[in-house]
Amino acid sequence: MKVVVTGAAGFIGSNLVAALNRAGVDEIMAVDVPDEGTGLENLSGLRVADYAPRSIFYERFAQGAFGKVEAVLHQGACSDTTANDTGYMMRNNFELSRQLLDGCLRRGTRLIYASSAAIYGASRTFTESPDSERPLNIYGQSKLRFDGYVREQLARGATAQARQVVGLRYFNVYGPREQHKARMASVAFHHFHQFQESGTVQLFGAYGGYGPGEQSRDFIHVDDVVAINLWFLDRRDISGIFNTGTGRAQPFNDVALTVVNTLLARQGQPSLPLEEAVRTGRIEYIPFPEDLHERYQCFTQADLQALRRAGCEHDFMDVQTGVAKYMGTLL
Repeated sequence: MKVVVTGAAGFIGSNLVAALNRAGVDEIMAVDVPDEGTGLENLSGLRVADYAPRSIFYERFAQGAFGKVEAVLHQGACSDTTANDTGYMMRNNFELSRQLLDGCLRRGTRLIYASSAAIYGASRTFTESPDSERPLNIYGQSKLRFDGYVREQLARGATAQARQVVGLRYFNVYGPREQHKARMASVAFHHFHQFQESGTVQLFGAYGGYGPGEQSRDFIHVDDVVAINLWFLDRRDISGIFNTGTGRAQPFNDVALTVVNTLLARQGQPSLPLEEAVRTGRIEYIPFPEDLHERYQCFTQADLQALRRAGCEHDFMDVQTGVAKYMGTLL
């Protein structure tokens, strides 16, 4: 099986390459490596058959330059949710993705691509339908625009190829190989380093009707995200757009407390309840940033009905399990 992974040197892309290797897939083209100056360590020790610069891949793929490709796992994108350059965001997240999809449809290549829960924005419902889609930033808008284009192709359904497309709306992903993401790395990653440096982790204070640290997200370990990608890779008869989250919302307090207690345990110290962690300064609340007002999702929770109807029964890790596992990896 010949597979292309775009964004292969990034967080989720490199975890996908690692999982494909474990499954015995070595004929992998990694896209974006020669163009990127960061994150190259993510591919260390992994097996890929070829590399293609992001700058030339999309056009050449559309021309058939890389021969028969069974599937493209498309993770390449600008994932900075605070970016304000609309043109740059649309070029990276919509125009290149559209070019890739058109090439896949012409060549009978299965496309599994990364969408985002940022599409839901201020919504209180999280089903894969237009009624729930209310993005709060340019990043979410760019992802929604491509999802809309995919829907158009699926609605036409004129060819078997048009039914070979799967979009996965990732919720809040955390886990190994995200160290290059800087501000965009997960809260668990930042909490680990805060605790190692100062013995304290920081959370946003009260905002949006939620108490300190009580804003809640659907946090998903990257291993679960990878498992869902590979599940769809094995099922060419399924197409559509699917949420990729755990189906449970947990407060940021849960993430912080799991980080604190996991690292305390490594020091031979007892676990703390939340109130004690706050009282002793292990968890500290800071004012909510002005630049995130009206642009911040205070609550997300994946509706998994469509995923379950497709036949996927994957058992997702909760925060306590997944974050503790991640802390072990970081240590």
